[in-house]
Amino acid sequence: MTLEYLQKIFEIQRQIQDIHPFLEKVYPIAIVDEDHFLIYDRDGAADRYHYIREAPTPMPIPQGVRAAFPLDSYGGRMACVVTAEVFDLLDGYVTLFHEFVHCQQFETCEPRLKGSLEIARKAQAAGDFMWEINHPFPYELPGFVQVYAQFLEIIPGSEPAVVSYLRRRLQDLLSQEDYEYMAWQEWKEGFARWIENQVQRRLGLPENHGGRQQPLSRLSFYAGGAGYIRFLESQFPGLSLDPERLFLRMLEG
Repeated sequence: MTLEYLQKIFEIQRQIQDIHPFLEKVYPIAIVDEDHFLIYDRDGAADRYHYIREAPTPMPIPQGVRAAFPLDSYGGRMACVVTAEVFDLLDGYVTLFHEFVHCQQFETCEPRLKGSLEIARKAQAAGDFMWEINHPFPYELPGFVQVYAQFLEIIPGSEPAVVSYLRRRLQDLLSQEDYEYMAWQEWKEGFARWIENQVQRRLGLPENHGGRQQPLSRLSFYAGGAGYIRFLESQFPGLSLDPERLFLRMLEG
C-alpha cells in the first residue's frame, strides 16, 4: 500500500512542476516506523518509487515529523523524513514537495551560504547543530515586534522604499547574529513556503499563512520570508530561479 501512496507523488508533480524548477526533482523518502526508517527512492528515471532498505533512526523521531536531512544510512543523501499519515490527505503531499525544496536548497547552495554567516560559523565551532531551531531570538523585543508586524503585510504592490526602510529598521534593531538568523529563516523556510503556497493554489487548497499572528515566533519568518520573496520576485522577475542571489538580496535588504 505504501508504494501505491508514493506513486501519487508523480501524479501531483505533473500538475505542478512548471511552477518552479525546484519541483522538477523528487528525493528519497524515509518513513519513520518506531525506531527505524523505511527508505524509498526513485527507481532510476522511471516515475515510480521502490523500496531500498530498513535502517535504524539516529535519534528518537516524533510522530508527525516533516523534515529534510541527509541520511547516514543511505550514503548521506538528502531525504524527506515523514511519518506515514502524511499520505492521508492531499495537503500531506504538498508538504512532501515543501521538504523536497529543502533538499534542493541543500544540494545547490545551502552549505556555502551557511559558511558565510557569523552565526553559523560560531555554532559550528561550538558544536551546536541545532542552532536553526534553538537560537534564542529576541521575538518579544518591542521595536522588533512593531516593525516585523508591518513587514508581514508586505505584498507585491508595496512601495519599494517602504520595504527598504523596514529592512534597515530591522538591521538597526537586531544584533548581527539575530539579523542573520532572521534572514536565514526567511530564505530557507520562506522560500519553501512561497513555493508551497503556489502549489496549494494550483491544487485548489487553502494557502498556508501560519506565522502571521502574534506572538511572533520562528514561524513568523516562514510567513515573512514568503511574502518578501513574493515581493522581490515582482520587483526582479526571475530572481527566485537563483536561490543564492535571492538570499544575498534578502540579507542585504
